[in-house]
Amino acid sequence: MQTIKAGIVGGAGYTGGELLRLLLPHPAVEIAFVHSNSSAGKPVYEVHTDLFGDTDLKFSASLTQDIDVLFLCMGHGVSKVFLAENEIDSEIKIIDLSQDFRLKETAGKFVYGLPELNREQIKKASYIANPGCFATALQLALLPLASAGKLPESIYINALTGSTGAGQSLSTTSHFSWRANNISVYKAFTHQHLNEIGESLTQLQPGYAKNIKFIPERGDFSRGIFASVMFESTLTEEELYRLYNTYYESHPFTHVSAKGIDLKQVVNTNKCLVSIVKDGNDVLITSAIDNLLKGASGQAVQNMNLLFGLDEKTGLQLKASAF
Repeated sequence: MQTIKAGIVGGAGYTGGELLRLLLPHPAVEIAFVHSNSSAGKPVYEVHTDLFGDTDLKFSASLTQDIDVLFLCMGHGVSKVFLAENEIDSEIKIIDLSQDFRLKETAGKFVYGLPELNREQIKKASYIANPGCFATALQLALLPLASAGKLPESIYINALTGSTGAGQSLSTTSHFSWRANNISVYKAFTHQHLNEIGESLTQLQPGYAKNIKFIPERGDFSRGIFASVMFESTLTEEELYRLYNTYYESHPFTHVSAKGIDLKQVVNTNKCLVSIVKDGNDVLITSAIDNLLKGASGQAVQNMNLLFGLDEKTGLQLKASAF
């Protein structure tokens, strides 16, 4: 198996830490450097304490061009500035986990990195814009409908996310004393991930009016997204299951369940689980992912595997937290 030399920029945050946990045991990867301005010189395990005993890597303040792939794990708006200020060799593939290059108007040479939508384009790309966490969960709940031209006139979505979705920087709503035993709505109807969701759905169903009402909520747990997607359809439940199973049969991480799903089935994995319930013309699609894995770093590694011709599942057959 080939050896892929990887560099990580922004390695001290949640997504950088998850990338380290995935890449350290990955059979085809050698980590060349982990860059962090805030933690330069420190051992990686002083920040990601669960890695004590697993690696002697230290955070670096400098970059090297002797790599095959560069992961950008920085805040929104920072990746674009970083690439403008640092000339990266054109042979190096880039996977960006921010929102800077996800939309067509800002993408440039970046391909939108949702494998269940763009797997063949990803394989041929050099630059990947990793999807957002909510965007991943909601698109995987809707892509089969769009592929068949069956998106309904109106879609209503309620989705809860864990506290890690807000990133590592402290804020009022991330403190334990506020978050514990609490639920709140934020960015109702206006969440930024609606833009990339709309672009993906119209890619499969041109002309779709994008009439999606999305209510995001903060949950009192650390990781995961659980989404409830509601709409009306004349398709039978059997027809819906057939449509979803056919669409995802070649995608190893998205599974359609005939039973109800729960969050613990996906936490600490790169899976998305989807289930379907129909009552009259009312349809409920539920989807669940780990926001830091399938919603971020796991999907980034999945994209890396595709870029370098590896089996899509390499290094990503992870165990869920069942209890």
